[in-house]
Amino acid sequence: MSFGIDRLLADPALRKPLAGQRVALLAHPASVSADLTHSLDALVAAGVNVTAVFGPQHGVRGDLQDNMMESPDFTDPVHGVPCFSLYGEVRRPTGQSMHTFDAVLIDLQDLGCRIYTYVTTLLYMLEAAAQHGKAVWVLDRPNPAGRPVEGILLRPGCESFVGAAPMVMRHGLTMGEMGRWFIRHFNLDVDYRVIEMEGWAPAVGPGFGWPTDRVWINPSPNAANVNMARAYAGTVMVEGATLSEGRGTTRPLEIFGAPDIDAKAVIAEMQRLAPQWLAGCKLRDIWFQPTFHKHVGQLCSGVHIHAEGSWYDDPAFQPWRAQALGFKAIRSLYPDYPIWRGTDFKYEYTDDVLAIDVINGGSDLRLWVDDAGAVAGDLDALALPDEAAWRDEISDLLIY
Repeated sequence: MSFGIDRLLADPALRKPLAGQRVALLAHPASVSADLTHSLDALVAAGVNVTAVFGPQHGVRGDLQDNMMESPDFTDPVHGVPCFSLYGEVRRPTGQSMHTFDAVLIDLQDLGCRIYTYVTTLLYMLEAAAQHGKAVWVLDRPNPAGRPVEGILLRPGCESFVGAAPMVMRHGLTMGEMGRWFIRHFNLDVDYRVIEMEGWAPAVGPGFGWPTDRVWINPSPNAANVNMARAYAGTVMVEGATLSEGRGTTRPLEIFGAPDIDAKAVIAEMQRLAPQWLAGCKLRDIWFQPTFHKHVGQLCSGVHIHAEGSWYDDPAFQPWRAQALGFKAIRSLYPDYPIWRGTDFKYEYTDDVLAIDVINGGSDLRLWVDDAGAVAGDLDALALPDEAAWRDEISDLLIY
């Protein structure tokens, strides 16, 4: 199959509207062509007049490991163009940076999850482009989490950099499709086009959302493989918990655990409480010792979520529910366990809001976990109508 960048490079007719234009590129380390040439180098070699580069969270170079580490602006040492950080002094493009180009190409590998901040950066660029009369092209890439959708819609008033709009956690869209939804939802007047992929088959195994013949490159430092991308819509919630999400190990955001839990018991309790939520994956108890971040240097008992191999079933796998169930099992086994990080931890620079609520776009999931009498059906009663509404909302926007 061909990604958007591959088609643009291969077809002069697709590039023709860029002739005579000053072109910006919004990119990160996974912005590469099929032969692993970075999109910036490939576009310049193809004769595109690249006059600016923008980088999202973790930077154009992907060198910043943790969340909330800001990237500076710099000048590209090879091509001599300015590189503007959209996760530094600003989150939105400045008027000054918007005057450096006529059209911006957005070539970002996403993970298909509302909280992954590249979708918010897409929205902010669309809004700035509408304000300044600039064209936006999305060079489309696969959603490695595939087409299934899952989670509760972000609640009004809970918007943040990790929740730009009322969408569910696992949104099922490509970046090109997401741009179409943003334009409609926010009524943006912007010159927008998608350079579509060819041959993407999200419903076909074994790769489903990700083509098995395509090399995986980390779009952010802790997005190390396709298993992480599939699990992320659930495991990202551990960032709002006192448990470790595996940062400081080689399998971040595929695992969760702590020194003072029994992972075998947690898995058994998860299977007792809602075995139907564990379909399509395999849970394995493990031990790990983070070299940095939460529980650094401590031996943790943990759970590894394997959404891979013969266990993986794309339509059946429910990462958001699986991780919610992990929290619920810990609450059941250890009623007084301090699962949630407090308001002193300012997640994505928010004030006086629990990180778990920022991540989920509301308090519904946390309240369900902490309610001793709540059962799986109670969370389904909240999520299923939202999931159905989201499917209806996006049904006419799907390109593939």
